[in-house]
Amino acid sequence: MNWYLLIKWLHVITSTVLLGTGAGIAFFFMRARRSADTRIIASVGRDVVLADAVFTATAVIVQAASGIALALMAGFPLSAPWLVVSIALFILVGCCWLPVLWLQIRMRDMAASAASAATPLPPAFKRYYGLWVALGWPAFIGVLGIFYLMVAKPMF
Repeated sequence: MNWYLLIKWLHVITSTVLLGTGAGIAFFFMRARRSADTRIIASVGRDVVLADAVFTATAVIVQAASGIALALMAGFPLSAPWLVVSIALFILVGCCWLPVLWLQIRMRDMAASAASAATPLPPAFKRYYGLWVALGWPAFIGVLGIFYLMVAKPMF
């Protein structure tokens, strides 16, 4: 068995899961919010939190482990500039994602409470949503940057 190719395959699959889940979560949660229907927002919010917990968290763990393994197996020093930038972007994305996950949980709970009480969303929901969007963009751009660095491996 060629372990390098197996790990590389896992790395590619989980990077696709990471990008796809992130884009899908953003799309569906934005659409739900635009509906202004607290029942829809609560329902989609439950799925968004679940998808992040199941798919994103798993992909993040596999990405870190497989990325380091691949670099070492291929003979790249972890101090290679493209790897240092990739790792820094990975950490930046994680620093955006953790608060995003917390915000999603809070917004899901606010929407569920509003839906069950048949009341509008509280003002805090709008603030949390704004933060969610603001943190989502650098995370998404960071992931795109990591994709570029993994493919191009520039020698700065």
